[in-house]
Order: sequence, then C-alpha cells, then structure tokens
Amino acid sequence: MKAETQPSSPIPVADAPSRPTLGSILATPAVRATVALLLVLAVGIVFNGDGAFFKIGTHRDAIRQISVYGCLACGLTLVVITGGIDLAVGSVLALVAVVFSLVSIHWGWAPWIAIPACLALGGLAGAVSGLLTSWGRLQPFIATLAVMVTARGLAKTVSGGEKVSTAVKTPQGDFQYVDVPAVFRAIDSRILGGNVSVVSLIFLVCFAITWVLLARHRWGRQLYAIGGNEEAARLSGVPVAKAKFAAYVASGLFAAVAGLCQAAQEQQGDPEAGVGYELTAIAIVVLGGTSLMGGRGGVGLTLLGMLTIGYLEKILSINAVPESTRLMLTGAIIVLAVLAQRSRR
Repeated sequence: MKAETQPSSPIPVADAPSRPTLGSILATPAVRATVALLLVLAVGIVFNGDGAFFKIGTHRDAIRQISVYGCLACGLTLVVITGGIDLAVGSVLALVAVVFSLVSIHWGWAPWIAIPACLALGGLAGAVSGLLTSWGRLQPFIATLAVMVTARGLAKTVSGGEKVSTAVKTPQGDFQYVDVPAVFRAIDSRILGGNVSVVSLIFLVCFAITWVLLARHRWGRQLYAIGGNEEAARLSGVPVAKAKFAAYVASGLFAAVAGLCQAAQEQQGDPEAGVGYELTAIAIVVLGGTSLMGGRGGVGLTLLGMLTIGYLEKILSINAVPESTRLMLTGAIIVLAVLAQRSRR
C-alpha cells in the first residue's frame, strides 16, 4: 500500500515593492513643509512690496526677526513630541527679559553672572511645568497655563509694571540715563559685513543642540516613544516622568535664551513682551509637521516652519497688511496644518 503524498504547499512569492505615488510623496511632513515654504516665497515674488522682497536686507531682517520665535519653537518641539504643550514660553520670555535688563542695566551685574542666572530662572519655570505635568498629573494645557499667568505676574511685579530701560530712577526721584550694557550690544550686533545677526547665530546654536538631542541622544528616542504610546513606553522601561520633566525644563531654557535676545534687541525689559509669542511658536512647530498628538516630527521640520512663518510675516509687513490680519492668518495656518496632519492618519 503506497503512502499518500501530501500536496506540496506553494512557495510564497515576495510582493514586488510598490512604487511611491505622488500622493504618498506629498503626504510626508518634510515635503508638505517644503511646499508650504515654496508657496510663501512664490507669494513674495508676486506681492513684492515694490521690489522690497528682492533686496538682501529683507531676507536678512526676516531671519533676524523670526529667530526669537525659533528659539521658543526649539523648546516647544521637544515638548510637543511627547504629546504635551507649553503655553508659558511667551511669559517666561518676558520674565527673563525684565530680570536680565534689571540686573544688567540697573544693578550692573557682569554678563557671566547675569546670563547664567537668567537661564536658571527660565529652567526653573520649565521645571515647575514639568513637575505639574509629570508628577502632578495635570494636563499640560492647565499646568502651563498656570505657569504662564504666574510668570507674567512676576514680570510685572519685578518691573513695577514699567519697562526696565536705561532710564534709572535715582533716590531723589529723578531719572538718570545710563549706557546700554556691552552684552546687550554684543547680542544685538551683526557680523560678516552686517549681513548675519548674532541673534540668528544664537538660534542656530539652539537648533543644533535640539537636533543632537533628538537624533543622537537616548533621551530623544525616549521622547518619541512617550509621544507614540506613553503606557507602552513606561512598560518598556522608559523613565516617562523624568523624560517629560526634562523636556519642559529644556523648553524653559530655550525661552530664557529668547528672553535674553528680546531684551538685547529692544534694549529694555518689557513685562508685556512675548504676548502671543507662544501662538506663533506653536504655529511654527505644527506647520513644520510635528504632530500635536506626539510621537512624530523633528526640529528640522521646525526650521522649515520657522522660515515659512518668518517669510509670511515679512511679506505681509512689506505690503502693509495690518497686524490684526496677520494674527488671523496665523490662527488659520494652525487649523490647516492640524487638518493636514489628520488627513495623513
């Protein structure tokens, strides 16, 4: 009796790799952010403000003006990747600007003392947000909103509700004008024939640090894991609370750097400075393609978003578009960017 032979199973054939379609290419965050930037530049070419858009000074000033927002956006990128938000960056900027002006102009502190002290102040504000969100289990929106109003109140208290400028009040009640500190002039200066702003170089340093942390450091991978699935990251051994806490501290530090630059550019500390800056910084991060849900994005995309917002602001400025319209456009940009992210899911 012959043994029954089993029919041989078919050999699986590997599927041929599908070619990327135009839709799949356009769906990538980097391509979308690049297309947005190119569209804005095209608008600038058409609406060039009587040729102002074609001048090198316009591009130099656009990058200089957006660099402060770029510093804020670097810190926000770290926080948003975890699925959080930091609404306090504009108020922390104002607080640091006021304190930096006070200790440098009125109290005469040396830069090597004043700058670290102000950075520590920004880091402390970020630490409070991190403690409330990581260990206090508060929603990031609520925690950073509380820090936002507190920091703004501190800025007004420290300054007495007035701008801290070179007009120093004497014991007799008069005002005596003093020179702008050298550190202010150094931060607000330009190099390479006046074509490169020091503030822009400071932003590039912030950008490089953020890129290294996200792309080359273990902590950066932990932030992506937390944003992707916080519970899975915790079960995998990721120190979720510590990593999120560090992200908010970093955001506070970058906000402090922005505050130093703001004070140097304005040559004063204004307690009302930074109002609405968090809106622009969030627009930069979201427009670049970093998901507000967390887990996706990067500082390279934030750079594209920064250039897009910066050039859009400059184009609207040279065409005399009122600030109210610019704010409405910024809000519309945030909505469109979030809708575009949802369409990719």
